[in-house]
Amino acid sequence: MKEYKVINWKMGFSNNNEKLEDVLNEYGRAGWEARHISESSTRIVFEREKNR
Repeated sequence: MKEYKVINWKMGFSNNNEKLEDVLNEYGRAGWEARHISESSTRIVFEREKNR
């Protein structure tokens, strides 16, 4: 069974790419995989196995 997490990415002006990379890596270390990144609504959908 899969579980999902949706986060809202707050766009900033300085170091935005580095901050986004840090967030993606942080969730990746916790077992989450980015499944969808929406450009228009700044939402990121993550997925992982529920019974890890």
